[in-house]
Amino acid sequence: MRTQSVMASKQMLVAVFAVAFLPVLAVATEHLVGDDKGWTLNFNYTAWAETKQFVVGDTLVFKYGSPAHNLVEVGGPDFVACTQTAGAVVRTSGEDRLALDTAGRRWFFCGVGPHCKSGMKLKITVLDTAAPTPQPAPTNPASKLQARFGETAGAVTALAAAMLVL
Repeated sequence: MRTQSVMASKQMLVAVFAVAFLPVLAVATEHLVGDDKGWTLNFNYTAWAETKQFVVGDTLVFKYGSPAHNLVEVGGPDFVACTQTAGAVVRTSGEDRLALDTAGRRWFFCGVGPHCKSGMKLKITVLDTAAPTPQPAPTNPASKLQARFGETAGAVTALAAAMLVL
């Protein structure tokens, strides 16, 4: 009877850690292109993309007025030249949702009039997984303690995952 109680306690502990830590590990992000401005003229999409990290599993959302704008997905050379070839994927819904399902580069522009040449274009790189957040080196005792706490939390998470196997 005591063994069952100990096992039940271990399982409860593992469940608590799993609920606390696992959601942080795999959270997909929905990126509203251009934030509150949307997909429009007179917006710096290069600067916008530099503030984001795109990972497989994320979604890009392009919101725009159709037919004033559209969304064309092309390859790199066509992106640079603002060329909409016969094989280009053109979307016109006004709210296009694109799943980022593979790692690599993706190129988009507005194919209406001179919009692409006016800067209405977006280039992103999709990563397989999120890059780890760099941690600054601790400079004072409190920072060192905080860093050790982070290491301990990682070890506890690993221990909880190992206990799942039990």
